[in-house]
This record gives sequence, C-alpha cells and structure tokens, in this order.
Amino acid sequence: MVETPDSAHRGHCPQSLEEMMDYLHLYASSKNLPALLDQAGKENISHQEFLKRFLSQEASAKFERQIQSRIAQAKFPQIKTLDTFDWNHPASIPRQKILAASELAFLEKAEGLVFIGPTGVGKTHLANALGYLAASSGVRTLYTRAVDMINHLIASQADHSLHRALKLYSAPRLLVIDEVGYLPFDKQGSDHFFNVISSRYEKGSVVLTTNRAFKDWGKIFHDNTVASAIIDRLVHHSEVIKIEGASYRVKDRKRKGHTDISE
Repeated sequence: MVETPDSAHRGHCPQSLEEMMDYLHLYASSKNLPALLDQAGKENISHQEFLKRFLSQEASAKFERQIQSRIAQAKFPQIKTLDTFDWNHPASIPRQKILAASELAFLEKAEGLVFIGPTGVGKTHLANALGYLAASSGVRTLYTRAVDMINHLIASQADHSLHRALKLYSAPRLLVIDEVGYLPFDKQGSDHFFNVISSRYEKGSVVLTTNRAFKDWGKIFHDNTVASAIIDRLVHHSEVIKIEGASYRVKDRKRKGHTDISE
C-alpha cells in the first residue's frame, strides 16, 4: 500500500486541513477549497451548506471516475450514441420503441431487447448506444460478440476456469451480445450460450442483435430444443425490435462510386 501523505511517513495523524484532505484522498475538494472558502465568506452561508458544497465537488469527481471505469469495463468496440444514428436509412424501424428503451427503465425489471434485421441496418450501433447510455449512468455493462463469448467459454472449460468465465457474463446488470447468427455453434457452444441466457433470466438484462429470424435459430444452435429454450427465455421479458432495409455499408460504397463490394 502506498502512503501518500507526508504525515503518515512521520508516524502521526495528519494535523493540517491540507494534510487531512490528502490523507482522505479528497483531491478535488483540496484543489477547489480556496475558491469555495472565498465564496462562502462572501455569501455568508451556513456550515451545513458549506459542507454540502465541499462534498458535492468530491462526490461529482468520484462519480465521473466511476463512469469512466464503467465505460472502459464494458469493452465497447466503438463508442456509439443515438444522436449519431441515421434514422432515415432503415426502410422500417420502430424509432419510438428504441427511444423509449433509451430511458433504461427495462433495466429495473431485468428485461431486454432483441434487435432483428439484415446486415448493415444499424443493429450493432443501436445496441452499443444503449449499452453506452447504461454504462454512462453507472450501470455495470459488458459488450461481447456472440462468437467471442462462446470461444472464451470453451477455452475456459479446457483450463478449468469455466465457473469464473460464466460469472463474467452473468454478473453485469446489462450484457450486450452482438452478431448472433453470423456463425453457427456446435453443441458445446450452444450449451454454453444457453447457460449464459439461463443464468441471466429474470436477474439481468440482455440486449442482443441477430440477422436471423427466430424460426432459423435451430440452424444456428444445431438443436431446435436448445434454440427454443433460448428464445423462450429471451422473448419472455424482452422487446423484439425488427429493422428492415438494405445495408448501410453497401449504400455508402455506392454513394462513393464503388460498385464491387467484394473489393
């Protein structure tokens, strides 16, 4: 443990106000104390009001550090927001449902969202944007691509750390699972996916994106029974949001004059 205050090294309790604030790690308050004291003298505020202003600066600084930590821990591939989403691109999108979800009330009930639509209509953007809103509100959040989560769980089973790995995906209040359906899973992967969804059922929220309709999930998980069990748990407490349209990336390439998307 690193002892920062000089008084600690001298072997006695801090005596001066500056030493005490340093000892208690009240760095934001220490920096702003002179201005706050001057303001308090001019306004003749009460002791209670002074203490409130003094601590509010420290609380705000600590909350901001926690928010930045939440965002970093979420592991978003990119920071996306609803403000930067192109609502005019999809041919069909339930905008009001998504904006209502941005209030994050679904987190209080451990509910979720399932974005279904073809590639390139903005599902990942919207899922990340909602995840970023949650993390920015202090909610413990984790983003993962479906294939990365399954590969991690399979590897952890091999090195006998499966319980710890499962906890990584079951513990966050919000889990964002992206790109379900782009690659199929074998039985082991399907079982792991089911265990994650089951462990979070009615306990934590899931925001999931997929390019496959539910009727095709048996092909993703190679087992209609497992697929049905996963869908049942997801849909029971989730808002299913269907988005239709062409790929934004293809549209963007055409706009720039590129017609061969295989380049």
